[in-house]
Amino acid sequence: MTPKLCLVQDPEADALLSGDPFALLVGMLLDQQIPMEVAFAGPQKLAERMGGLDPHEIAARDPDEFAALFAEKPAVHRFPGSMAGRVQALAKAIVDQYGGDTTALWTVGEPDGAEVLKRLRALPGYGEQKARIFLALLGKQYGVTPSGWREAAGAYGEPGTHLSIADVVDASSLQQVRSTKKAQKLAAKQAQESKGKATT
Repeated sequence: MTPKLCLVQDPEADALLSGDPFALLVGMLLDQQIPMEVAFAGPQKLAERMGGLDPHEIAARDPDEFAALFAEKPAVHRFPGSMAGRVQALAKAIVDQYGGDTTALWTVGEPDGAEVLKRLRALPGYGEQKARIFLALLGKQYGVTPSGWREAAGAYGEPGTHLSIADVVDASSLQQVRSTKKAQKLAAKQAQESKGKATT
């Protein structure tokens, strides 16, 4: 059964994310330095411009041509050049390591949560935090629940939280997650400032 995601609050963009695991993987990759819902709307923009979102096709595209697609208005990301390169690198990794099948990340060899996290971390553009958030998104909303996924996802895997895109199910939860992120940024900034004062 296809999950019904509501990450972007746009029916077409959310339908693509719900039905295409590669689109979801790309959305997570784009989720930096722009609002969450804008990042996850990116795969739909690309799919419209390319007539689909096939990792084989993305991997094979001329890099300059692909970057130009990214930069078309409305741009897929505020840093179209570098992010286009990252999406191509991600597509190549999915093609080379998993035969173009994104679901192989969590199905091949029946991996547990820790192994899925390890595979996600090994992807281009995916660090520790991004991998944990994506694992939480898979477990909370995509029906992918390997044993130990909550532990592997850390705080993002805990039920009843509003920490990340994994917890966005409607407009109201999107606002709650945004407020949490804002509060975290402010706390980090204040901690940095007080640290700076302590050392002067």
